[in-house]
Amino acid sequence: MEEKFVNVMEEVVVTLVTVLMHSPDYQTFCSCEKCRNDIIALSLNSLPSHYVTTEIGRKNVFEQLNTPGNLQWINKRIISSIHLVGKYPKH
Repeated sequence: MEEKFVNVMEEVVVTLVTVLMHSPDYQTFCSCEKCRNDIIALSLNSLPSHYVTTEIGRKNVFEQLNTPGNLQWINKRIISSIHLVGKYPKH
C-alpha cells in the first residue's frame, strides 16, 4: 500500500535525533533503539505535526522548517527529550 501522507516534522526529528546522538555532547546517553525511539516519540509529542500529501508539499514544508530559528526551536525539544529519557530509561 502506497503512503498517502507524511509528517515532515517526523522526518526532520528523526534526522536531528540521529545527528545529536552521534555528537560528542550526547555520547554518554544510551542510544539503543528503545531509547532512540522514546526520544523521537517524546520530541514529536511536544512539536506540531506537518502532514503533506505530495512531494512538492513535503519540499515546501521542509524548507519552512529548515531555518536556523526553527531548527533551534526543534533542537531544544529534542535535547529536553534526550535528557528526560536518559534520566528515566525504560530498559
